[in-house]
Amino acid sequence: MYEKKVSIVIVNYNVCFFLEQCLHSVQAAISGIDAEIIVVDNNSTDGSVAYLSPKFPDVLFIENKSNTGFSKANNQALKQCQGEYILVLNPDTVIGEESIRTLCFFMDEHEKAGAAGVKMIDGCGIFLPESKRSFPTPWISFCKLFGLSKLFPNSRQFAAYSLPYLSHNKQHKVDVLAGAFMFIRHDALKKTGLFDEAFFMYGEDIDLSYRIKLSGYTNYYLPERILHYKGESTMHGNIKYIRAFYDAMLIFYKKYYPKSGWIMRSCIRIALGFKSVWTSCFGRKNATTPKLKHKKRRALILCDEIHFEKLKQMCATRVPELEFINHWNLNEERAMDAISRRNQMKGFTDILFSYPDMRFEQMLLFMDTMPNKTTSYHIYNELSNHLVSPGK
Repeated sequence: MYEKKVSIVIVNYNVCFFLEQCLHSVQAAISGIDAEIIVVDNNSTDGSVAYLSPKFPDVLFIENKSNTGFSKANNQALKQCQGEYILVLNPDTVIGEESIRTLCFFMDEHEKAGAAGVKMIDGCGIFLPESKRSFPTPWISFCKLFGLSKLFPNSRQFAAYSLPYLSHNKQHKVDVLAGAFMFIRHDALKKTGLFDEAFFMYGEDIDLSYRIKLSGYTNYYLPERILHYKGESTMHGNIKYIRAFYDAMLIFYKKYYPKSGWIMRSCIRIALGFKSVWTSCFGRKNATTPKLKHKKRRALILCDEIHFEKLKQMCATRVPELEFINHWNLNEERAMDAISRRNQMKGFTDILFSYPDMRFEQMLLFMDTMPNKTTSYHIYNELSNHLVSPGK
């Protein structure tokens, strides 16, 4: 019925080197799988398509003449997809070599699974709570916006939005999947329709997740690791983000809860307005305030012997305040052996992985096992000769 097993759809906007790294990880993950990759570029000004299209001749690049938004750009590609399953993926991600194969096996065995999401971690190895969420019903939205979910993080009544009481490391049936990684059954998408283009940015994943469940399918969270560098956190201090995010919430709210009581609607609007004003007054200042530098910065480079001197120089250039640069020689010791020395690892503020000296799966396991808000994980890719870092 379908010509391909999997279609991968990526919408890009001015993240050229993140996308390059993402495509390398995707290509490694679809090895042996009949798959296609479609990249929609939303009028990037960083030369993404000109730079990447010669490097990835098997990828279909669609160039838009304007920034059409996340939903519309995805729909351009979704209309062309030939895969039994479709992966909607952000360009600032890294996936493991076995991730797509694992998702295919799961969906093959669960015919009522409409879509699946995964365990997303950021550039410090910290779990991203948007990996699994509930629908923002009036009550759940109220609890989140007025801080009840933070006050009672283990309460199923007050903290239902991000489901913190559900283990990150176990499979669960959930409501909402993140648009950064949505593995969707094509048949389910045919029943639900594509992304709602009323959502320019944010909220479209909640809306699609809702319609998938309305169509009789189930959404799942799987503890399959991926790295999501930027996530939503990069724009939390930006007033454009605040307006886009809450406008999306209001679109969803009006669409699916039009008959809710005026008291609840008013409370939600008051909370939205307060948060927007607060961010307008204080968010910009915080966004432009540089992060405090570590008193001492030490780096660890995990690579083969032949690459160390080159990576040492690259690391010193990227983080000039480094005092020490140590080498974990992968020719002599396995990368995973470093995990058993957690106390020693805590002393490093920067850890650099080298690909293909290490597999992406190993990097993700390392980060997930040793999350640390004061540690930045960097990836050097020999295939591209670029060092990619959080926020860079």
